[in-house]
Amino acid sequence: MEFKESKAIYLQIADRLCDEILAGKYAEEERIPSVREYAAVVEVNANTTMRSYDYLQSKGIIYNKRGIGYFVVTGAAELVLTLKREHFLHEEVEYFFKQIYTLGISGKELAEMYKEYSKNQKGKEKQ
Repeated sequence: MEFKESKAIYLQIADRLCDEILAGKYAEEERIPSVREYAAVVEVNANTTMRSYDYLQSKGIIYNKRGIGYFVVTGAAELVLTLKREHFLHEEVEYFFKQIYTLGISGKELAEMYKEYSKNQKGKEKQ
């Protein structure tokens, strides 16, 4: 996994797990890979992955069955969507709008770009 320098690695791993939950890779009440298994997948130290799991557990997205492993909470996908939406609206939109303004991108141009993007995404979903 390629990591960005601007964000803690454990948070990037947590984001990846959340994206996998949203994509349906891990269903509600399904066991996710062990800390060591997932550390091998993302090629990091198990302690870093453990920190990611602790973080997700603190957010109520996964839970631990002692001696068995970590599982996805019922309703995790809805919770992840809510948390990601709140983060985007409160943390990223202001920067996004600042860039649009600075670059002189019009609302009409942006709307057209989004319309085209949505069309392409829908085409990909049908494949």
